[in-house]
Amino acid sequence: MAESKNGNNNRIPRGYKREDTERRLKWLKEEKGIEFQDPPMNDPEDLKGIIENHIGFMKLPMATTGPLLVDGQYAKGEFFVPISTLEGTLALSMSRGMYATFASGGIRVRHVKQELSRAPVFFFDNINDSIELMNWVKKNQDKIIEAAESTTRFGKVLRIDQYPIQNYLILDIVLDTKNAAGQNMVTLAAKVACDYIKKETGYNYMVESNFNSDKKASARNIILGRGHSVIAETVLKKSIMKRILGINADLVQKLQRPGPTISAMAGTTGTHLHISNALTAIYLATGQDTACVAENSLGHFQTEPADNNGLACRLTLPSLTVGTIGGGTRLLPQQQNLKILGCHEGEHSSRKLAEIIGASTLALEISLMSAIASDTFTGSHMKYGRE
Repeated sequence: MAESKNGNNNRIPRGYKREDTERRLKWLKEEKGIEFQDPPMNDPEDLKGIIENHIGFMKLPMATTGPLLVDGQYAKGEFFVPISTLEGTLALSMSRGMYATFASGGIRVRHVKQELSRAPVFFFDNINDSIELMNWVKKNQDKIIEAAESTTRFGKVLRIDQYPIQNYLILDIVLDTKNAAGQNMVTLAAKVACDYIKKETGYNYMVESNFNSDKKASARNIILGRGHSVIAETVLKKSIMKRILGINADLVQKLQRPGPTISAMAGTTGTHLHISNALTAIYLATGQDTACVAENSLGHFQTEPADNNGLACRLTLPSLTVGTIGGGTRLLPQQQNLKILGCHEGEHSSRKLAEIIGASTLALEISLMSAIASDTFTGSHMKYGRE
């Protein structure tokens, strides 16, 4: 697991008064070397490509959560993660999960892949034409990829998957979008590629078939992923579970047994508690497209007993449609938060951000799991979730 650069004084000062906010800002600067300033807003001229009919800014409350200790391929070390939310208890709950995992040695995260697609559909009068185009695409794939990649300096086509159904043919054009979230990148690439196919074959198409499930939960996205795919794990120590989370391994296993069965009964895609809470809060703070939470809040959370009465906790997030350039990351407050995370620059800054999101989400899952298992869920929301 990872090692902390500073293991002392990791508790974030609490309180709701103005002086408490000032105390937290001072603590971040003096103890953690993080200087947060209330940044100016962008000029209206800077907002092209972000919003139309602009009339002002909506300021949302923001918090810091941590300490998060990450052992990733791209994210390593200690982080304090900025979040923006309107749900009382969320910041404290995420911090509790982070602190518990920190005290247990941190969270290991592995970045599995990065793939984003647009899936146009071609139309035919009969199924024979569909098969003919499939063969043509296979023979001319290099030229199709060349046309697609002519639209972007950074994106690379990884493959073109073909799905025939009835008298239609879906082409799922999959790209590595580098540090961009990439929705516009894959749309333009698919458009130019399909224009080339239409010019050469005469077949008509629509650029969006709905197969790629953009901003929609689907079985496709939980299996194939959309954006970054990460897996996070930690092993909670027995003493930490008792002291910080108020649980033990046996209590958690009792909670976990009915979970998959009842989730299947309800028709839930994946098995988890509230992935969307962590994603939305971090997405708002870092300039992501929050509508992507619809497709990203899919995953599998699981626990199992570990050595010395510990508890292994794992979370698979197959779809994280996030980036560190373009879109809302151009906003000055969100740029500052990306700098706090060290995700504002670097060849793989979006992968680093995805690993931090994966670790943060696991921490929040652990905290809610503990609250339910220890029967403190209701009490905490009555205390912190109300005025």
